[in-house]
Amino acid sequence: MGSSVLQSLNASINAVWIGRFLGPTALAATTNASLVMFLLFAAVFGFGMAATILIGQAFGRRDIDGARRVFGTALGLFLIFGLVITAAGWLAADRLLDLLRTPADAHGLADLYLRVILLSVPASFVTVLITMALRGAGDAMTPLIFMGLTVVLDVVLNPVLILGLGPVPALGIAGSALATVIANLVGLAALVVTIRARDLPIRLTGAAWRYLRPDPAILKLLLAKGVPMGLQMLVVSVSVLMMVFLINAQGVATIAAFGAANQLWTYIQMPAMAVGAAVSAVAAQNLGAGQWARVEQTMRAGIAINIVMTGLVVLCVVLAERPLLGLFLAYGGAALDIATHVNRIVAWSWILFGITAVMSATVRANGAVMVPLLILTVALMPVRFGFALAFGPALGADAIWWSFPVGSAVSVVLTALYYRFGGWRSGGMAGAPARPPVGAASKIPGNIPGKITG
Repeated sequence: MGSSVLQSLNASINAVWIGRFLGPTALAATTNASLVMFLLFAAVFGFGMAATILIGQAFGRRDIDGARRVFGTALGLFLIFGLVITAAGWLAADRLLDLLRTPADAHGLADLYLRVILLSVPASFVTVLITMALRGAGDAMTPLIFMGLTVVLDVVLNPVLILGLGPVPALGIAGSALATVIANLVGLAALVVTIRARDLPIRLTGAAWRYLRPDPAILKLLLAKGVPMGLQMLVVSVSVLMMVFLINAQGVATIAAFGAANQLWTYIQMPAMAVGAAVSAVAAQNLGAGQWARVEQTMRAGIAINIVMTGLVVLCVVLAERPLLGLFLAYGGAALDIATHVNRIVAWSWILFGITAVMSATVRANGAVMVPLLILTVALMPVRFGFALAFGPALGADAIWWSFPVGSAVSVVLTALYYRFGGWRSGGMAGAPARPPVGAASKIPGNIPGKITG
């Protein structure tokens, strides 16, 4: 939760600098460019999660060399991904923004911002992998500390490079992107030095450097585990890009309004994401022990906690929406009025999103990943995007905003039906006992511990 808050604060404060110093056109430009970056990170997120699982398994077996082999293979893979994506992004940046229908007055700024920030991709990918590897090894504090360092540097450097304070030349929107590049490089360097100085378990030394050459067996596991998890992020990313395709047709003020509202929605989603991750872990532990009654209790507790936490955040955001949105948009402008209207339609639907996240996390803990992925795809693409297209002529831009709660409602209904009637209980990850037939005891005798295996 702390990591999510830091990342979101970083993006929000940078958006404040850009919105205040450079105006809504620049903010609209960074909104489009940032969505492209999110899509790139979504493409490798699943592989990072897969590496985390395999590294965690190795540490559970006290197999330090095995953990380093997984880390080395993943590191080599991420370095290749980062360099290829940076090169491809530079070549395709203009075309990607055209596909999003980026308005002409924001296109040049978006292209400049995207090209500069693409330089941070290799370092960012490696930082993400090291962060996940350390968490897999049981160390969550070291990544959090260095994420804090990166955020502070980015926040401080933004106004310096945008405005050209002191001897630094004014770089405008390119300065904001360059601040992110510098902060990521410094944060990564400090993290690597700390890993070496403290001789942390994932450190590659001596002969272990050969692990950077991907091991075919480990690479196969990373692909097998990572692709399904990455697809979910890609579905979310593509669906957002599809919606931005429609939003961009509404003009710069609406794009800036969406960008500002989206900053608030990022915080609203945090409790759901954190609770979902906790539910997945606790449910998986109880599945391994055969405690099916506790799995049900975990799911219900997760839903209750999500409703309370997300509901409180939504209430606070709605009550203070104009001052909060005013951080990113000038008071009295059309963009602020649009953002307020949009937020009142969409904000409450994140409560439904949280309920879906908890139920999906529960079924995924038993290895059921394809049906939740299918439900997500249906809810975000044919339902949400289809609703916005179908009702656009009648509702105008409101069709876009109402498509969010419609998609969330369909998702929570389909997920609830799958949780109640689907076959996710009888599948099971390797080592986790399947649920007995309906009517049998809810607890598997023996309490055999389970594990996720390669």
